Amino acid sequence: MENPVQPYDYLVIGSGIAGLVFALKASARGRVAILTKKHRAESNTNYAQGGIAAVTSKEDSFEMHVSDTLQAGAGLCKEPVVRRIVEEGPALIRELIDLGMRFSEREIPLSYGRKELDLGREGGHSKRRILHAKDVTGREIEQALLAATAQRPNIQIFENHCTIDLITTQKLGEDGPNRCVGVYALNVPAARVDTFTAPCVVLATGGCGKVYLYTTNPDIASGDGVAMAYRAGASVANMEFIQFHPTCLFHPRAKSFLISEAVRGEGAVLRTIDGAEFMDRHHPLKSLAPRDIVARAIDGEMKRSGSDHVFLDITHKPARFTMDRFPNIYKTCLEYGIDITKEMIPVVPAAHYQCGGVVTQVDGQTEIPGLYAIGEVACTGLHGANRLASNSLLEALVCAHLAARHTAEHSAPPVDARRIPAWQQGQAHNPDELVVVSHNWDEIRRLMWDYVGIVRTNKRLQRAKKRIVNLQEEIQEYYWDFLVTRDQLELRNLATVAELIIHCAQSRPESRGLHYNLDYLEADEAWAQKDTVIRKSTPSPLLQGR
Repeated sequence: MENPVQPYDYLVIGSGIAGLVFALKASARGRVAILTKKHRAESNTNYAQGGIAAVTSKEDSFEMHVSDTLQAGAGLCKEPVVRRIVEEGPALIRELIDLGMRFSEREIPLSYGRKELDLGREGGHSKRRILHAKDVTGREIEQALLAATAQRPNIQIFENHCTIDLITTQKLGEDGPNRCVGVYALNVPAARVDTFTAPCVVLATGGCGKVYLYTTNPDIASGDGVAMAYRAGASVANMEFIQFHPTCLFHPRAKSFLISEAVRGEGAVLRTIDGAEFMDRHHPLKSLAPRDIVARAIDGEMKRSGSDHVFLDITHKPARFTMDRFPNIYKTCLEYGIDITKEMIPVVPAAHYQCGGVVTQVDGQTEIPGLYAIGEVACTGLHGANRLASNSLLEALVCAHLAARHTAEHSAPPVDARRIPAWQQGQAHNPDELVVVSHNWDEIRRLMWDYVGIVRTNKRLQRAKKRIVNLQEEIQEYYWDFLVTRDQLELRNLATVAELIIHCAQSRPESRGLHYNLDYLEADEAWAQKDTVIRKSTPSPLLQGR
């Protein structure tokens, strides 16, 4: 099978805000290839409704933003990282605006038509600091960045390319320190495996929401970057901290539709199935409490009542305000027969954001020279045990900028493409039982939802561990016996990420932030500032041989 080698100066895996910002900045210094699994606009960024948190108001300050982030992170944030990202934010927001991004504005009272940024407020924020474009902020950012990349001849985007594995000097059997020199990628339209090389490889693959049965993430969010980096020998940390968004639309025909936290920021109230408010029993901020608290409270109310959802109520706000502020949410809910200006919205929690990931510096450097990770795939220390709302787009923006600057200041040795072997299919043949893939995919997502979800116990985690080990044996055998497909690659990565989440959850004997274990109801001070770190060179028994 033909296996062309394509050399570049920079390889970017993923086409969300992190990958595109890095590519735009790096393209001034060399040729950039962006590999994306489906269409270039299909990313977690594209589905981000709420906005991007940054200090742009006179009533706000860096200190307040830092304090809110540390408070949400429950003792695990790295304060220097938090401070750096918060302080770098405003200048990079201005760069986004210069690229064509238009955030929502409002008229300044008594100012004769002058306008200012319309700042929203979300859970855990002490001030209004969320820049947004109505309720489709991510989509607008994605479109602005894609339009900018289209003007850069040094950037080439490869759609429908699924990265299989990172190529490292260690895997090539070379002596000396391990270094990343490229990737193997499944070219789906051509049904072949291509080889891409570069002295700088950037993972911007997003998170792993599809490892759970219910998620707000698009189908592409299968944890590919974390799984590939782990297999290559990079450290992975804090994967037990999976953020469940409290309010995903509950409707039999709705798939993964998020009801933005900004709706609660504008006064929406959570109610039980009987219409009673309940968040006042759980937190002083009521419906604007941090996401982990809100998600657990909703989960508890559903268990107590036996209902399959709760309600989010914004009917007390003027209809025109709701329709103007949340046009996409209003329109989508109306398509499902729900007029949110008159009716309460049925909602349930769903897996939303991966706070852990590949261990990196704030500039995206991993332990493996030549390999960077930015955005949701990375664990920089910003989010700690619980991400503050709308800090994710901020982190992606800032860390992409810092990574691009680091690569500009530290040149890497060139890659000799001639020494990279072609992808070996061996005796693999076309899969004849695709039902195996779909069955295993479904089993992983259900066991993760049931045993490693919003509320955990030691017994549930142990059950999950036993099941994932058995599933891994089947998946590994299937992977090596058959020609690679996109579904097969995603299943392999989901299984690896599920193992990592289970391992990290079993390694933390306390409840902290998003990790809530009924066998350890309180946070343990001994675990403050302590990360759960795992790498393949020193694996746990659970991960042995993967």
